[in-house]
Amino acid sequence: MRIGFLVNGIDTEKVGFTTVRLACEAVNQGHEVFYFGVGDLAYDTDEFVRARSRTFPKKSYSSHTTFFKDLQGGKGLNERITVDDLDVLMLRNVPSDDFLNRPWATTVATEFGRLAMRHGVIVVNDPNGLSKAGSKMYLQLFPEESRPRTLITRNNSEIKAFAKDLGTIVLKPLQGSGGASVFLVRPDDIPNLNQMIDAVSRDGFVIAQEYLPAAAEGDTRLFMMNGRPLRVKGKYAAFRRVRTGGDMRSNIHAGGKLAAPQITDEALRMAEIVRPKLVQDGMFLVGLDIVGDKLMEINVFSPGGLGSAQKFSKVNFCRYVIEALQRKVDYMEFYGRSFGNVEMSNL
Repeated sequence: MRIGFLVNGIDTEKVGFTTVRLACEAVNQGHEVFYFGVGDLAYDTDEFVRARSRTFPKKSYSSHTTFFKDLQGGKGLNERITVDDLDVLMLRNVPSDDFLNRPWATTVATEFGRLAMRHGVIVVNDPNGLSKAGSKMYLQLFPEESRPRTLITRNNSEIKAFAKDLGTIVLKPLQGSGGASVFLVRPDDIPNLNQMIDAVSRDGFVIAQEYLPAAAEGDTRLFMMNGRPLRVKGKYAAFRRVRTGGDMRSNIHAGGKLAAPQITDEALRMAEIVRPKLVQDGMFLVGLDIVGDKLMEINVFSPGGLGSAQKFSKVNFCRYVIEALQRKVDYMEFYGRSFGNVEMSNL
């Protein structure tokens, strides 16, 4: 299998990233791996998509750490490849990371991904589905019972009325990720609400969301593959993030700590509720962020944390992700390249 991993940029990758782990696993399974950033893409005059890609000389790696050294310029090779000749293209960039400093890069992956699909490349997650999920608004397309009560606006008065109605709310930007510009607004904070709104609305719309008391216990990241919870040998690809100190955010880089997951019936019910639309949108690998019996976010752009899930389960979930992609390739080769991503969503 010839598989490409498209990221924001090779220079911004980090050793613990899930994409690095997936690519290393693909090499170790004997596949040809190509790694490139959105700025490395080109659409040539012969109407083929090409990329300046990092390739890897070794047949296997002892760990993703040694693989990362080759990726970041050690023994990795640079080669211009034809993306349309790949079997699989994994879109592993995060558009929100480029939203402020490289706005030109936010839609590049999905646009080039669509072009590659014309030649039968299996593109995951499906770029047509990803185009619907360019912001946190995507969550609002799922059943109401699965998500907190939410207001999305730039109007201060509407946000103040929402806060007075619910008592305690959370403010966060419609665009962005990782817990940046997130505020917990209690009744005593109403006099300072204008300043909070100004801070969040600086770059766009504001999400005002019902505060879930269960958030005090952290949130659970549950991975979905082909529309179902990723589960191997009875163990789920999941982990829990617990806040520390007085910070309401449980994001790891915001000071949150990892903990063993507790996959409840409510979490599995949430997974079942969102399953039909995820399959319909061609979302192969997804991370659900669950608090209590509600979804806080659906991560479809480069969901991370498979290494954290492995830490608690002792299961190399990356192996099973790559094997699932190989099954899709086998299916395409058997039936011909006229079948799209959605038809293969259960493979």
